[in-house]
Order: sequence, then C-alpha cells, then structure tokens
Amino acid sequence: MADTKDQNDIPDLGELRDSIDELDKRIVDLLNKRAEVSLSVGRYKAAKGEAIYKPFREQEVMDKIANSSPGPLPDKHLRTIYREIMSSSRHLQRPERVVYLGPEGTFSYFAAIEHMGSSASLTPKSNFEEIFRAVAEEGAELGVIPLENSIEGTVGQVVDLFMKYKVYIQAEVFSRISHCLISHADKVDDVEVIYSHPQPLGQCRDWLHSHLRDVPTIPMESTAEAAEVVAGKKAAAVIGHRKLADMHGMNVLAESIEDLPDNWTRFVIIGASPSQEDRRDKTSILFTTPNRPGALARVLTTLAHQGINVTKLESRPFRGEKWKYVFFADLACDLGGGRYEDVLEDIRHQCLTLRVLGTYPTQEELQ
Repeated sequence: MADTKDQNDIPDLGELRDSIDELDKRIVDLLNKRAEVSLSVGRYKAAKGEAIYKPFREQEVMDKIANSSPGPLPDKHLRTIYREIMSSSRHLQRPERVVYLGPEGTFSYFAAIEHMGSSASLTPKSNFEEIFRAVAEEGAELGVIPLENSIEGTVGQVVDLFMKYKVYIQAEVFSRISHCLISHADKVDDVEVIYSHPQPLGQCRDWLHSHLRDVPTIPMESTAEAAEVVAGKKAAAVIGHRKLADMHGMNVLAESIEDLPDNWTRFVIIGASPSQEDRRDKTSILFTTPNRPGALARVLTTLAHQGINVTKLESRPFRGEKWKYVFFADLACDLGGGRYEDVLEDIRHQCLTLRVLGTYPTQEELQ
C-alpha cells in the first residue's frame, strides 16, 4: 500500500513539462523587458559619453543576485547565467571589439569568454604588442592580457608594453589553469606523440614522466595551434584547456594533469581611457625613483603612513637605460580618488616618473 501511495504522490510528467513551458515563457518575457531597459541604458551612456563596460557594476549585480537567491540553483550556475545576460546587454547597447592573444582556443580566449560572455565580439591577435596597439591606437575597446601566473610570476613583456602604450586597466580576472590530455585516441596508452605550448609541457612534466615517459613532446606556438594539429591525427595528443576537446570533437584522456594544482593566471582587461566607475578597490602604478639611497623606501613609507597596503611590488629593467629599473606596484586602494589626492602628489614629487595604470574593482579567486 505504501508503494502505491508514494507512486500516487509523484506528479505527472506532462504536467511538470507544462509548468516548465509556462515558466520558460515568463522568463523569456522578462529577459526581453530587461533587454529593453538595457537599450535605454545604452542610449543614456551614449549621450553622456560613458563606457559600455562597467566591471564593478556587473560584479555588484552578480553579488546581489547570488546573495538573494534561496536556491536550489547553485551560486556558480546563477553567475554563469547572468554573465551571459550581461554579455548580451553590452552587445545590444553597443558591440565592443575585444582583442586577445589568439588563436581561438587559447587560455586567453577562454578567460575572455568566462569573463565577457559569449556575446562579446572577440578578435584574436598574434602577440601582446598587437593587443596593446589595437587598444591604444586602432579603436579596439578592450583587450585581455595575462599579467602574471601564480607559479611562473609576472609576464615581463606585458609590463614593458605598459611603459610603451597609453592604456589603462579596467578590471582583473583570475582564471584557474588546469591541463588535460586530449586526443582522438581512446586511451592514454595509445598516444604516440604530444603537442602543446612549452609552458603546459613544463607544468605537466612530472605527470608526463610517470605516464608517458617515452612519448616525444613537440612544442608549438599555442595550445590552440597544437589542438588543430592533433585534430588531424589519431595517435597524437594535446595538453591544454578541457574545452579544446569540445571544439575539435576529441576525447579527454586525463584531467588535471598539472604538477602543481593551485595554478592561476591573473588577466587584466585594458582600455584606452581610465575607468570612471564610482567605486574602485585597487590601483596599479609604474614608477621610477632617483638613484640615491632610500628613494624607494620613501615612496613605500609614504604609502604605509596612509595605511595603503602594497600587495605587489616588482622591478623591471628600464628599456633603453642600462642599469635603471622601473617598479610595478599594486595598491589596495583607489589612488585616483579624492581621498588620496595629496598622497598621489607626494609620490609624484618623490619619483622621477609615475604612471597610474588604472584603478579598478578587485576580484578574488573564485574557484
């Protein structure tokens, strides 16, 4: 009898599907109403000369939605859905060209998709300087640049390009770097050759030594290029992002094969003008100091006296000036805000050169 009662309590599948259909209709109606309001926002931004991309506002919307959700939809799923909604909204307001280190399928490409959404108009570039030039001189609204890796440190060339091109950081994006072995082969033992960028090959060295010790590895310009080569070979494999398997119809033979699992890359979104958002949490600066004792210490002391935390400090050779160095620093404050106007002026007097690269919302590592 109990079994019969339980079965009677199960809703009819047809009724459940009717409910879903009705909810879907209401969701679509609401999405279209939201799009209409978003178009009005776009007209306002155009009239005021404001940027379409507002990273802090987007983060604020995400947090409000996630914090107000009672479930059962997981927070991560909700954020993914709304990232696509906001990506569509930006595209409706005004399509923005976003340049990244290509080709399609690189870690930079996937970082751009994860942050900007699939409605972003992505354009690949073959090197970092092309990205900076496109944003600074050729009308691209935004660029996606890998600034540093938690294992291998800062990308020095990127710091050099910040010295060369007048661009500004709009936002930062932390992306976890996890490598997979991908192939048309059915199992790991069938792999006869491995292609990838030198960096993933190095980051998976121990796993390769343990599982495919005698299999040759061939370095390529990018993981995306390696995937294209492997897609045409049965016994070859590529080490790269999991989504490369979906893009090329291949099998994931092994996941998370990196030797150090806590591997993150910090990407920055750059634009041609400084961010004008009301709230900004973080500032990045480039500066040089006089060649005399205590010059750097004076700058750091000025910041310390104001309670400003220096979360990153690194020196780079000043290109064209032997034995001279430029300092890159991240500060946990909005140095462009009125509160720190006097501090900024003091630092300018203490430095030979000072450039504020951007003030922007900070992002925590989410995964």
